Amino acid sequence: MSIAIVQARHIFGLKSGVSGNVCFHDEQTIVYPAGSNCIIYNIDQKSQRFIPSTDKSEGMTALAVSPNRRYVAIAEKGEKPTVTIYDLHSLRKKKALSSNEMSSGEYVSVAFSPDSKYLVTQGGKPDWTLLYWTWEKSKVMASVKSSNPQNPNSEVYQVSFNPQDNTQLCVSGNTVFRFFRYSEGNLKPFNFQKVEPQNYLCHAWVSDDRILVGTDNGHLLLFEAGEVKQEFNLGHSGERSTIDGELDLQVTALVTFSKGFACAFGMGTVYMYEKTEDKDTYRKTREIKIPPDPWNSQDPYLAQKQIFRCLAVSPSEETMVGSTDQGQLYYLTLSGAELGKGDQANFEILSQMFHTSPITGLDVCIRKPLIATCSTDHAVMIWNYETCNLELYKVFPEEAYSIALHPSGLYILVGFNDKLRLMNLLIDDIKPFKEFTVRGCRECAFSNGGHLFASVMGNVIQIYSTTTFENVNNLKGHNGKVKAVVWSADDSKLISCGMDGAVYEWDTFTGKRTNESVWKSCAYTSVTVTPDAKSTFAVGSDRTLKEIADSQILREVPAGDMILTVVALSHSGRMLFAGTVKGTIWSMKYPLAVPGDWTEHHGHGAAVVKMKITYDDQYLVSIGEDASVILWKIQDKEGRGLKRDKEIGWAEEILVTKNDLEEKNSTLADLNSRVEELKMENEYQLRLKDMTYNEKMKELTEKFIQEMESLKTKNQVLKTDKDREEAKHEEDMAELMEMHAKELQDLESANNQKLMLEYEKFQEQQAKTLKIQEDYEKQLAEMEESKEKALEELTVYYETKLQEMKVKLEQRKLREEKEANLRLRGETGIMRKKFTTLQKEIDDHKDEIKKLQAESSKLNNVIRSLEKDIQGLKKEIQERDDTIQDKEKRIYDLKKKNQELEKFKFVLDYKIKELKKQIEPREMDIKNMKEQIQE
Repeated sequence: MSIAIVQARHIFGLKSGVSGNVCFHDEQTIVYPAGSNCIIYNIDQKSQRFIPSTDKSEGMTALAVSPNRRYVAIAEKGEKPTVTIYDLHSLRKKKALSSNEMSSGEYVSVAFSPDSKYLVTQGGKPDWTLLYWTWEKSKVMASVKSSNPQNPNSEVYQVSFNPQDNTQLCVSGNTVFRFFRYSEGNLKPFNFQKVEPQNYLCHAWVSDDRILVGTDNGHLLLFEAGEVKQEFNLGHSGERSTIDGELDLQVTALVTFSKGFACAFGMGTVYMYEKTEDKDTYRKTREIKIPPDPWNSQDPYLAQKQIFRCLAVSPSEETMVGSTDQGQLYYLTLSGAELGKGDQANFEILSQMFHTSPITGLDVCIRKPLIATCSTDHAVMIWNYETCNLELYKVFPEEAYSIALHPSGLYILVGFNDKLRLMNLLIDDIKPFKEFTVRGCRECAFSNGGHLFASVMGNVIQIYSTTTFENVNNLKGHNGKVKAVVWSADDSKLISCGMDGAVYEWDTFTGKRTNESVWKSCAYTSVTVTPDAKSTFAVGSDRTLKEIADSQILREVPAGDMILTVVALSHSGRMLFAGTVKGTIWSMKYPLAVPGDWTEHHGHGAAVVKMKITYDDQYLVSIGEDASVILWKIQDKEGRGLKRDKEIGWAEEILVTKNDLEEKNSTLADLNSRVEELKMENEYQLRLKDMTYNEKMKELTEKFIQEMESLKTKNQVLKTDKDREEAKHEEDMAELMEMHAKELQDLESANNQKLMLEYEKFQEQQAKTLKIQEDYEKQLAEMEESKEKALEELTVYYETKLQEMKVKLEQRKLREEKEANLRLRGETGIMRKKFTTLQKEIDDHKDEIKKLQAESSKLNNVIRSLEKDIQGLKKEIQERDDTIQDKEKRIYDLKKKNQELEKFKFVLDYKIKELKKQIEPREMDIKNMKEQIQE
């Protein structure tokens, strides 16, 4: 039994809604959030490193990289929000900061000081508490309520440090634009602005005394010493965009650099501004837009409707990166942007496009390293999990519910609201070629051989032939929606689960159910099957993982308070994984045991929707409601796994339509003829240039020969001057050396005299030190001797006292034990007398009962019952008597064990009391019986 090793390899996605969600670590590396992780992404190598969220995190809310590029601060919301500082090189946690001074559950913004030693965190509603930390000591230096005191509905969006002053802060938000200065343990407001309150969405420092602020009505304000130095009305100049017919005039992001600044305005647009010649004002030099999306044939301009939420410039100011509200990353080379000032430029996609809405479908290919996903954003994406690139991407007119990849990697099934479509994966496009009347298909899956596929329509599973497209079987039996279907390794069985609490095993040839397990209290959401198809694993709403075999639930592993949403088993049958509603991945100990054991890995920021394992068991792929796709590297503890045949390799075949191929061949022929024409033209041009260059070379050669002769003459003159200067320099050096030797001799004689005086002082001080040391050693010896003597006297005195106390204690204990023993014997004698008297009375009553037997037949049963009780009491009294005798003997043997005797006394007293309580009711019964008999 072992737990598989799981490591995140690559995450496709970006978490929007995080303040400062893209930052530069160095020139080639950016930091951004995805799922529940913070990604350190190398742009050149296309590699990722990960910082997972903390255990009790409810999601990231803010991000900041220190100015020295060594640390990253990650703010996470929860019952007690935290800010965690990590080292960006080792990825180790440095500090975790939390404070009791906040009533909010999140931080909306964080920022490092210019020297990276301090951190400021802005809390959210309702109190909007601003905390000033010395983060290396985890200490809050000062706090203040930063919202607008005149407006109870004000909100704060951003906080930052003055780039030259650790003590000066700026806070901006809805009707909030305030400056604070740290002084004597307090944050005090200063430099009040002389403008009407507005909704300030962002700000950025231009210098230590100038700051830019963007508003929601298209105004950009440059403040200096609390006054507006320059104002830009971006919306008034006709530079505006439209969303749903309404004007969008918001300045949503700002970033500054040495030559100026960039601001995001409206939809998909960033304006570049540079300093004017007087260095006090700025002018617009460039407009950069998000380009139309060539993959979106339905609406290529949809991408331009995104809004930039964060901008960042690299340390060398060569690259600018921006993140949008739809979770996309774009970049621009600033050096290239300067070449054509005044012209419009376009951003480029950084790495690849991501899904923008929850992902609904996932599948992996057997013959190619491909992953297929579909989403509520109408997009179908084909990813390569070896190169971690987006291979194909297409947007459809309607939402895609489910997706399946053919084992060959040449076809895909996509379920839409009206139909299920079978499509060709072409070299640069995805084209449908067959439609099936399966409405609202939420689940579909190709068989492992690819000759069949299963599709779900409500509670019915339909099996089609991939070659003839005929409906081979309809599997009916579920009473609720079918949530998952999975084929067995040999395609002879199909396992399904549904919201009705049923897990069915179907024979794919006959269409009949071969096994079933119904648990109506659980709405199943996912199912998987072992390679031999003998066991099935299912998860659902009842917070358990069930192992089912032969229609019986063999094991039921509780998941605590966590709902498991999806389950996956490796093709080797040695690794089992589960996804949770929290977005984490559980690597389960397999084979299962109750209670279960697992390791948890943080991945998605919302519920895991589906998981698939690649055919070679090298990777686990998971998708989440947060629109992220995560590729996990997996391996069992023994390092075993399926080995891919390297000689066979991946399939390289691709589909190309005949028209595309003919068009490409025609284009290729035209290009070849054009190349030949260009070759001839270039050869002619080269001959002309050779003739021109030869003439120029001849002229230049003659010119250089003349210049060389002139330089030779100059060189001879300079050489003569150099010899003369060298002779003069040697004479000066000789004089200086002689003077230096004389000064050195004088210094040596003076220093020798000083040294002799200091040595005599040292000898005198050393003698004094030796004498003082001898005196101290003598005093120390005398004190040690007196201490030992006093210690011996005290030891003898207290040992004598201790012996006396022991003797007294033993005598006292013995006396108490004797008294207790005598008391117990007296009580036992009394009990015996009472028993004798009681026995005599019982005998008398028996005689009287015999005489009146004829008259008292109705009371016989009662009397017999009482006799049995009396006999039981007699026996119990005898047993108690024996027990008392045994205890007396034990008391005699254990006189020296005082504590055990006291315990026994307590128990004995208790039992005697209980015995008395039992005898008293019986005496009353006998007395009542006598009275009845007499009557």
